[in-house]
Order: sequence, then structure tokens, then C-alpha cells
Amino acid sequence: MARQKRRYEGMVMGPDGNPLTLMDLPPEGTTRWVIRRKAEVVAAVRGGLLTLEAACARYNLSVEEFESWSKAIERHGLPGLRTTRVQQYRM
Repeated sequence: MARQKRRYEGMVMGPDGNPLTLMDLPPEGTTRWVIRRKAEVVAAVRGGLLTLEAACARYNLSVEEFESWSKAIERHGLPGLRTTRVQQYRM
């Protein structure tokens, strides 16, 4: 028998594999972006917890900045979000 994915209203899977809710997201107006926080926001948008527009407004991000985070995760995983090695991961 195939396992069914459980869907929980208002919750998505976070980057660390644990459930992520709106309460778990970085505080509104966050300006210090560490890898974990960036990954949580990307997971929230991808999972439908937040819209792209809502995430950009909540965190004062441009769509381009958010998309760069999303692409970095797709291409290089969480290490792609490091700011100290940006040149190493950009191609």
C-alpha cells in the first residue's frame, strides 16, 4: 500500500524536515538573513504558507532577491545561500 502524504492546514515542511508554521517564520521586518531564515521563507512560499507578494512585503524583499534565494537552493542546496561564498556558487 502506498503511503499518502499528510496535509496539515497552515503548515508546510521546513528546510530541516520539521513542520513549519507562520509562527515559526522569522519575525516581520527581519534584516539579518542567515541561511536557516532564508530557507524557511523559501519553504513557506513554495509550500503555499505565504504568497511571494506577502513574503516580499513582510520582509521588505525584492522579487529578484527572493528568486535568487530560491534558485540558490535549487542549484546548490542550503550551502548555496551562504553570503561568504557567493562567487563560488554563482555561475
